[in-house]
Amino acid sequence: MAKGYGGGMPGGMNMNNIMKQAQKMQKQMADMQESLAERTLEVTSGGGAVTVVIAGDKVIKELTIKPEVIDPDDVEMLQDLVMTAVNEAFRQMDEMVSKEMGKITGGVGMPGLF
Repeated sequence: MAKGYGGGMPGGMNMNNIMKQAQKMQKQMADMQESLAERTLEVTSGGGAVTVVIAGDKVIKELTIKPEVIDPDDVEMLQDLVMTAVNEAFRQMDEMVSKEMGKITGGVGMPGLF
């Protein structure tokens, strides 16, 4: 038998412990996803002219546009305000999800999970 290969892994880790840790992390991530789906984040643009409320699962729950910013002669401005608010909401939600994931993974990046 090769030196240091007696059923365990180098460094004193064994496969059962790794599997248990992976299962625990998987459960924590599922719980976090459920928790985040219940959270909302509110973002405004144009000094409050447009407000977007987004859920943790990146579903827009509410979009409010103040009537005074609706100018039929300047549709592009309204489009920009909406786009800015939505993009900022997604950016902030991604940041919140990353912070929550970091608590579970100990800061180790796990691309593709969220």
